[in-house]
Amino acid sequence: MYDTALLIGRFEPVHQGHLALLRHGLARAREVIVVLGSAWQARSPKNPFTWQERADMVRGALTEADRARVRFLPVRDCYNEPVWVQAVRQGVDGLLATPPGTPAPRIGLVGHFKDASSGYLRSFPGWDLMDLERQGGMDATAIRDAYFGAPADPAAALAPLAHAMPANVLDFLHGFARHPDYARLREEWHMLRGYRAAWAAAPYPPVFVTVDALLRCQGHVLLIRRAHAPGKGLWALPGGFLEPRDTLWRSCLRELAEETGCALPEARLRAALRQVAVFDHPDRSQRGRTITHTHFFDLEDTPLPAVQGGDDALHAQWIAQDRLAAMEDQFFEDHFHMLDQFLRISGPAPVAPDPRS
Repeated sequence: MYDTALLIGRFEPVHQGHLALLRHGLARAREVIVVLGSAWQARSPKNPFTWQERADMVRGALTEADRARVRFLPVRDCYNEPVWVQAVRQGVDGLLATPPGTPAPRIGLVGHFKDASSGYLRSFPGWDLMDLERQGGMDATAIRDAYFGAPADPAAALAPLAHAMPANVLDFLHGFARHPDYARLREEWHMLRGYRAAWAAAPYPPVFVTVDALLRCQGHVLLIRRAHAPGKGLWALPGGFLEPRDTLWRSCLRELAEETGCALPEARLRAALRQVAVFDHPDRSQRGRTITHTHFFDLEDTPLPAVQGGDDALHAQWIAQDRLAAMEDQFFEDHFHMLDQFLRISGPAPVAPDPRS
């Protein structure tokens, strides 16, 4: 028996395989901490539900007695496994803080090696692996594809998969289909499916190259609202795809001018350039493997340049840097994390309240 079992996942949405792992943990430990990944992400076809909604899905599938033995730990994506592992460990330590002189709790990690995405299970030495064979062949991706790919009634599309989900999750999905975000996510799902289909005949999976510009001035950061899917309406850094005859530098300047109307001379921007960083995590974009080169410019205390949204930008705006942390769930893809790497804007992640207190 363990003091605490950990179950780590995205649960987008919760299905019977997740519950089998959770019950395995409950059978072998006094309590289970469910680590909810991709917390504070903007809604997307890959991450359509908030961490609070996913926690409610888990609670609603359990008996009252089992609910009293489950706690939740939301963890943001980091696109950097060592940083993410450290965040999980720190979050767990915070929940399991014990008085000095008390033996450390014995922790077991519940999971199974489904595919390459399960490699994180090897990243926690000191925590025993409570391995359990995969229960059935269902995964959350198939549920999301049926849900957002439905030609008409999502309830009819989910009917063949109803056995794979607890009843409360199915009820939630039926209700969410009336949420204003459902139509937007469904449109985005179809856009992404068509986008990937256009490259399906390529001899190798394509790798896209993009550029982004991070301008800081007087403690403000220049952001745009995206005008088109994916991520329509979300905040992002100005940027776009590398043109065939452009250098990275030239593409960055072009995208900055087209999307924000920022008319600073090239020499002024070159003098303000502080760093160029590459963001290349394989899962950073749902459009496919996309490697971006982000150019960080610091204009310091010069007057804020005039800006106006254009091209692929619905709107361009200077936003105070101290406001960015509260906007985490409004950013496209990993753009909040890019800002965080340059500007260190994120504080410690909040801890979910203990439902037993």
